[in-house]
Amino acid sequence: MDKRHLPFIDNLRILLICLVIMVHLSITYGGSGSWYYKEGRPDELSFALLTFHNAIIQAFSMGLFFMIAGYFTPASCDRKGPWRFLRDRLLRLGIPLLCYDFIINPLLAYPLIRVRAWEFDRSYREYLTMYYRSFHIGTGPLWFVETLLIFAFVYVLWRLLTKSPAVPSHCNRKFPGNKTIALFALALGLVSFVVRIWLPLGWTYEPLNLQFPFFPQYICLFFVGIIAYHRNWLTGIGSNIGKLWLSVAIVLILTLPLLFVAGGGLAGDIRPFGGGLHWQSLAYSLWEQFLAIAVIVALLVLFRGKLNRQGKLTKAMSASAYTAYIIHAPVIILLALSIKNVTLSPLLKFTAASLIAVPLCFALGNLLRKLPLARNIL
Repeated sequence: MDKRHLPFIDNLRILLICLVIMVHLSITYGGSGSWYYKEGRPDELSFALLTFHNAIIQAFSMGLFFMIAGYFTPASCDRKGPWRFLRDRLLRLGIPLLCYDFIINPLLAYPLIRVRAWEFDRSYREYLTMYYRSFHIGTGPLWFVETLLIFAFVYVLWRLLTKSPAVPSHCNRKFPGNKTIALFALALGLVSFVVRIWLPLGWTYEPLNLQFPFFPQYICLFFVGIIAYHRNWLTGIGSNIGKLWLSVAIVLILTLPLLFVAGGGLAGDIRPFGGGLHWQSLAYSLWEQFLAIAVIVALLVLFRGKLNRQGKLTKAMSASAYTAYIIHAPVIILLALSIKNVTLSPLLKFTAASLIAVPLCFALGNLLRKLPLARNIL
């Protein structure tokens, strides 16, 4: 199978983009998390369900993105050479990153600041002066694009320093066994817990907008993706392994409410789950990383076996996925503001907004990527 075109991986990307859009809409309508715009205070049931939704998706979605990116990095670097590879990364990742940070983000942030802070009466020009005086990059969801760019530079530097030769693409190795997978998840959970003692969930390195509490997973799964490419793991996972880890994922999802209740979540304070020397943080870190690995393995097997082909629609969505990710923040914020006065429960509003926003982001992405100046970037 051609490693440069794996339909099931393209379909996985589509799913992940949809989930990212839904997470940010979930935060908009009451789920726990940080986002540009939040609409009022939700009722307790809506908060619990939307936060439950976000915890599950956050556990694996961005990690799987990094794993997929790692998988395609060696082939791209080998095919183009390190310098052309970096040039292409700067073009495809750097230009959208700068455009978002210096144009789109201030256009989004200024009116929202005016709405949230009535005492903020500065003009847009004054706001831009303040905005550009402080160093920042990777604002909003573009932190992911920024991180991919950093990882690309680190990968090329490692290749140059070690003079590592390209590994033959026909090098097949057996996919790790269940014990190895479990030990990897355990180690990842423990490292995440240790990091979050000092850097709890919600902590961000502001100048670069990097969410270090999640980075143990992102770094490790990017590296796993590189290994998976060299050893042909993604096309060699046994279906029995996928079934086992799907069962593990289901059990873990069902146990999250129990963990939440046992950790005192019903009292309204969920901070101990986010970090520090708390048993809740240890339990949540282990739960999160085991769920991430379980879902990733299960999805890879499921999509390879059942969704390894594309029709006209999925091909168009796949081609537009990157653009949809870049533009989804302004799209869903404008959508949320446009239906702000519609009276619905937070859960119904989240559902309705998701049904509108997901196809809208892909449709607009498909149009934007065909523009003359965007064709070679998006």
